[in-house]
Amino acid sequence: MKRLLVLGAALALTLASAQQMQGNPNLRGEITVWSWDIAAKALEANIPGFNRLFPNVRVRVLDLGNQATYDRGLAGCAAGGGDLPDVYSVENNEAEVFWARFPNCFTDLNTLQPAASTLRNQFPAFKWTELTVGNRIFAMPWDSGPVVMFYRRDIYNQAGVNPNTIRTWDDFIAAGRRIAQATNNRVKVGVIANGQDDEWFRMLANQNGCFYFNNEGNAVTVNQPGCVTALETVKKLIDAGIVLQGGWNEQIQAFKAGTLATSMFGAWYEGTIRSNAPEQSGKWGVYPMPASRPGGVRAANLGGSALAIPASSRNKEAAWAFIRYALGTTEGQITMLREYGLVPSLLAATRDPYVNQPQPYWGNQRIWQVILGTLGSVPPARGTQFFQEARAIMVKTQADYVAGRFPNAKAALDAAAQQISQATGLPIAR
Repeated sequence: MKRLLVLGAALALTLASAQQMQGNPNLRGEITVWSWDIAAKALEANIPGFNRLFPNVRVRVLDLGNQATYDRGLAGCAAGGGDLPDVYSVENNEAEVFWARFPNCFTDLNTLQPAASTLRNQFPAFKWTELTVGNRIFAMPWDSGPVVMFYRRDIYNQAGVNPNTIRTWDDFIAAGRRIAQATNNRVKVGVIANGQDDEWFRMLANQNGCFYFNNEGNAVTVNQPGCVTALETVKKLIDAGIVLQGGWNEQIQAFKAGTLATSMFGAWYEGTIRSNAPEQSGKWGVYPMPASRPGGVRAANLGGSALAIPASSRNKEAAWAFIRYALGTTEGQITMLREYGLVPSLLAATRDPYVNQPQPYWGNQRIWQVILGTLGSVPPARGTQFFQEARAIMVKTQADYVAGRFPNAKAALDAAAQQISQATGLPIAR
């Protein structure tokens, strides 16, 4: 009976999506979308399906790059909404920056038809947290970023490393040393953007139930025990000599060159690997991220975005139709999962048969079962409107700690907490 109820709920969600997206040949005009990298490509992949329903709406997707999209969005809002697109891509952990600083820059999606509030039960509740202010909804959930380890099967096999035996970060360090030894130190098992970003710290902190701020967004928690463990682990990985230090481009260059056996990222990175290294098809696999301790959490989230409509858009109806097709239908979400690996937030899409299919590029592994299977273990985390200030402080703190400028991780994070508190006006949690 329980199974029938679950199947019925999934069917109801699918039918609801289909009913909401009845075609309208009378809707016309042009809309511009700002996004980045594979997210932009994924939205472009949805244009043909959208145009079957809305043939007279032209959609232009501009790939501005991640940082440029954010920067130009802030500049546009600061200028009163000028020079903004009709559809704006925003990462969830940065979204509250816009709502807090520029409360009139974006359209309340409850003022459009159908109102966004009628779609709430089609997505997990946590996906709306950073997109909602009171009764106003400023963006619609897009994807999530459950963290996993993308690994080269052939390189692991060459070194005699079985990913199923890697359960903790100590196991991972031991495996990294074996891979380095088997490849004359040519191959590393990760790329940490030390001094450029703190992605690894955030992923490790999240799995340990810690973040810059508490989930209420009213206190600084970056010096709590889970964050201390995360920062200690980052330094252990670097000191072990098993990871490279570099940014986004260096990581892509490394896995294309075959000098990188593992990439840890949000699941959306699946599409980055697949689209940048098609010649490596069949050589890759996926396993859950290691835990900080035996039996610990092997899950985290990095990234996850939403789509919003600037208040200055001249064609809100068409913009809303495109957002609802891309994010609110199984067809739209599965297109982006299939083509570019963006993990759907739409509940009906996560139950689509495609999720259970073996994936040829990944050695016929059912990778989406592995990836989506971690979602229920991800501890919650909230970016707040102060995410960028906190991240800038942590990027420098991490680099200084790795360079030996602090006696230990707790001292480094105590200093970071003081700086974040001063920059945001929020107290440090006790």
